[in-house]
Amino acid sequence: MSSLRKALHGLDWSGWLGAGIVGLIVLAAIFAPLIAPYDPLALNIEDRLAAPDMRHWLGTDQGGRDILSRILFGARASLFVGIGAVLIGGLIGVSAGVFAAYKGGLGEQIVMRIVDGVASIPLLVWAIAIVGILGVGPMPLGPLLLPNEVKIVALVGCLFSPVFARVTYAVAKRIAGADYVRARFLQGASHWQIVIGDVLPNCLSPIIVQGTLLVAIGIVIEASISFVGLGVQPPQPSWGTMLSDARSAIYSGEWWLPVFPGLAISLTVIGFNLLGDAVRDLFDPRSEARTLVA
Repeated sequence: MSSLRKALHGLDWSGWLGAGIVGLIVLAAIFAPLIAPYDPLALNIEDRLAAPDMRHWLGTDQGGRDILSRILFGARASLFVGIGAVLIGGLIGVSAGVFAAYKGGLGEQIVMRIVDGVASIPLLVWAIAIVGILGVGPMPLGPLLLPNEVKIVALVGCLFSPVFARVTYAVAKRIAGADYVRARFLQGASHWQIVIGDVLPNCLSPIIVQGTLLVAIGIVIEASISFVGLGVQPPQPSWGTMLSDARSAIYSGEWWLPVFPGLAISLTVIGFNLLGDAVRDLFDPRSEARTLVA
């Protein structure tokens, strides 16, 4: 508890701002059915393209659907992809990085060359190309039928794994060769005990930092895929789909159609970036040294 209190005390104003933005977005996504004023899927042609007013605070779209309600429910898709992809990417990447660093030899070379090959191509290019090949419909996986959203989470998670693998490999390689780790092995500790008790705990800080920053990238990737029609499929709300539907409104005067979904994406990404930068400074011992010098 004291370490948690110390960590919270170490956050600067930008970190608290990012945590506040992220907290509000997460709460809005969780409680969207309770706080959304309208059904995000309900069509109401009489109110189509209504400007923001007291009935519809953020206006309505081409089908008369409430923009605020669709943004609240759209947060669920964005956070589901961003957080889910980070969890999957972390599981795969951390396992690969620890294996490569701890085992060494040919296995290390093979794993890291695969990581370098995947990381050499931009994430968004990978995502659009693979989703375009697989299609936007549900994908059969044995007896299971994976929805398109789950397929995107798994895909983006696999694309995130090289980032986690590189970070974990760099730290685990240094820890695995330390004298105290060798001493533990000579004392009879198993390889599994050394990995769990010595290698992984020292990798947690950079993993948490990278994970926080990658959530923002995952949200942008989901919005980009949905924007080109390969992500969340209508009529389900998605910030990227809402921006795609609003393209024609840029020249017709319905400014609220692209502005509010764009603001939602921007605020969420800024929030996660601020929080990630604050967490990085919190775990970086050099930041404490700079504070003491100042």
